Amino acid sequence: MCGICGELRFDHQLPDENALARMLDALKRRGPDSGGQFMEGALAFGHRRLSIIDLSSHANQPMRDTELGLTLVFNGVIYNYRELRCELAARGYRFFSEGDTEVILKAYHAWGRDCLAHLDGMFAFALWDARTQRLFLARDRFGMKPLYLTRDAKRLRFASSLPALLAAGGVSDELDPVGLQFQFTLHGSVPAPHTIFAQVKKLPPASWLEIDTDGKTREACYWHLKTCRPTPEPDTAEYLALIRERLQAAVQSHLLAADVPVGVLLSGGLDSSLLVALLAEQGRRDIPTFSIGFSDQPEERGNEFQYSDAVARHFGTQHHRYLMSDAEMLDNLPDAIAAMSEPMFSQDNVAFYLLAREVKKEVKAVLSGQGADEVFGGYYWYPQMAAAAETLSPLERFAPRYFDRSHAEYLAMLTPKWRAKTGSDPVSAFIAPRLAAPDADTFIDNVLRLDATTLIVDDPVKRVDNMTMAFGLEARVPFLDRALVEAAMTLPPALRLSEGGKFPLKRIARGLLPDAVIDRPKGYFPTPALKYLRGGFLEFIRATLTAPACRERGLYNPAYVEKLLAEPLSHFTPLQGNKLWHLAALEHWLQTVKA
Repeated sequence: MCGICGELRFDHQLPDENALARMLDALKRRGPDSGGQFMEGALAFGHRRLSIIDLSSHANQPMRDTELGLTLVFNGVIYNYRELRCELAARGYRFFSEGDTEVILKAYHAWGRDCLAHLDGMFAFALWDARTQRLFLARDRFGMKPLYLTRDAKRLRFASSLPALLAAGGVSDELDPVGLQFQFTLHGSVPAPHTIFAQVKKLPPASWLEIDTDGKTREACYWHLKTCRPTPEPDTAEYLALIRERLQAAVQSHLLAADVPVGVLLSGGLDSSLLVALLAEQGRRDIPTFSIGFSDQPEERGNEFQYSDAVARHFGTQHHRYLMSDAEMLDNLPDAIAAMSEPMFSQDNVAFYLLAREVKKEVKAVLSGQGADEVFGGYYWYPQMAAAAETLSPLERFAPRYFDRSHAEYLAMLTPKWRAKTGSDPVSAFIAPRLAAPDADTFIDNVLRLDATTLIVDDPVKRVDNMTMAFGLEARVPFLDRALVEAAMTLPPALRLSEGGKFPLKRIARGLLPDAVIDRPKGYFPTPALKYLRGGFLEFIRATLTAPACRERGLYNPAYVEKLLAEPLSHFTPLQGNKLWHLAALEHWLQTVKA
């Protein structure tokens, strides 16, 4: 897990070393263990390393294989690197390191672009082929590792974070009207290639991009997820056996691909608890586990320790739990927002930030339960969508239960200047065809695929990456293992949504976990103070939205802001996000990155 950056020139000039240094400095928290640079002609690479696999200097990056003429910077982990190493060694390749980075170099030499089909893991990498003078960029199937790009006539730059690109200089921070509407409609998610800034893009998940020194570009998607029933269709027992087998394999591979101890972020919900149970079933003892809680609000408890403690006792884990006061959360709120590579709205971002700060004192890598709800149908809105009248269009069944605001409300939120920049509804135009895409048997199949491959990328997945990497902590997500997801997407939606959702995981957990953990309401790391805004949190928001920078930006309609400030406990999205927090989170992030 690391931070990568680089520059490729198209104008026969050398890359800007000072810009590279500024990007590396901005990425230091992602890779605190070591750093390196590489320059050759039109190309420059930078790397910040977090050492997880092969802790020796042989695995330092940028990694260069002079015999093959290839140089690589890589962020992430390849879980099947040992198997690939054996396969490549059998083809005659010789290795000088013991990690997964060198496996990518050899795999690219052996298979070219098709190497991506062989890689199972979370990754974003840039590879320079000195012989062809081409730069090859790629991102994993679920976008677990970020890759931001900015390009003009003279050069391309890339980095693991958007602020790192801004730090390099020469990038306008003009807001993108399309990205902005995604931001406020999909609760903080801006699907690739858009970002909140017009001149910064993201490489889409499951995609590669190849660029010559003259700027000629080729790009493609290398993986497509199908959500169809197999023929002949298995019975329920066969489906469940398949999921259990794939989940056990995913947990094992995510644990073994590390030369450091690996812990578990234990919320006390089904997903993280099941990870602990499967590790214990595989013979792991004294598993380090970590939970966090916050102060209660009248409407909601601020911790779920009753469940995480029960799981920790049941399996005898090395459990650590952290109870954060409102004062500590409020003190750290600006830093948590600043750690976001893009502005994010989910309230538990701050929980992940503070939890990662404490966990890094104990371990360098953890497993997390993100992805299970999207893959196995754990959210309450899926049954609501399924029950909506079939005479409605897919978008009409989806939007009222998912979109944070209608297009009309979004326009009312903006000042006239920004309304003029906003065209028709780009979010609906993006979502509608994806809800009617081929290779899906039903509407809900398409919803679950859209969530797992697109919407999840810029909400829970980005949250986990940003907040943990702010402290140089690697978070792994076994529920987004490729083979597991492909198997889960063959299950009938009714099977996944049975018993309130995630039926296959509940069935697997029965007998492994206490029934109270399996049958409890859905769990997470609650941060109710950012949902029910009072006291210092409300004052923080009021100060953000009345600051001179906010007024000068002229984005929000003052009447809309005043309406929300007058009733801070009354304006929630269909997914129960506080709309006032949304406005303040974006504005504070903009004030931070543009300071």
